[in-house]
Amino acid sequence: MLVMVVDTATPAVTAALVRVGDDDVTLLAERVTVDARGAGELLAPQITAVLAEGGVAPGDLAAIVTGTGPGPFTGLRAGLVTAAALGHAVGVPVHGVCSLDGIGRGLPGRVLVATDARRKEIYWAVYADGVRVGGPEVARPDAVSLDGIERVAGAGAEQYAAVLARPHSRLLEGPRYPVATALAELAADRVRAKAPGEPLIPLYLRRPDAVLPGERKPALR
Repeated sequence: MLVMVVDTATPAVTAALVRVGDDDVTLLAERVTVDARGAGELLAPQITAVLAEGGVAPGDLAAIVTGTGPGPFTGLRAGLVTAAALGHAVGVPVHGVCSLDGIGRGLPGRVLVATDARRKEIYWAVYADGVRVGGPEVARPDAVSLDGIERVAGAGAEQYAAVLARPHSRLLEGPRYPVATALAELAADRVRAKAPGEPLIPLYLRRPDAVLPGERKPALR
């Protein structure tokens, strides 16, 4: 079953074509561009490129898998809207997966995964042998408990290593951004079962940076 995977929750704008087999997921083509402000412009051409590389038409797809964040409002929205539009156009289900799970999946031990949330904050979650057991949440790095954490991973962990990679934990050499095949693996059972798509609920975790201005106060007479 051919599946398109997209994720724009982090600066890594990702589109990948995978094949979901009976007991595995195989990567067929992938495009990843690290550009924190380019999701809206980059994702559609990357989808077109991986389809062409795989020799696949959109109508050959069985499902769409998309990262649902957490991530900044504008970038995350671009991926979710594109995934929903493609699924609607092709007539296939769209399945959402927490983007941090695309980093934490398969990591051994108790690991804190973190990505950059801007405003000197991180999006984070805790994993035990690759399974999420805490989060996702958003917080300043120095406000995140490291009790029981053996290692830290992700671009946010690298960025704030001075705070997060303390002596009782250490920076893990692993994926910095969500891995397309990991996202597909997390949705694979739904794909194999030909389950209907579910509502895509974005994990913004906080209000968008841009808000409508409040009403003007009446002028004093």
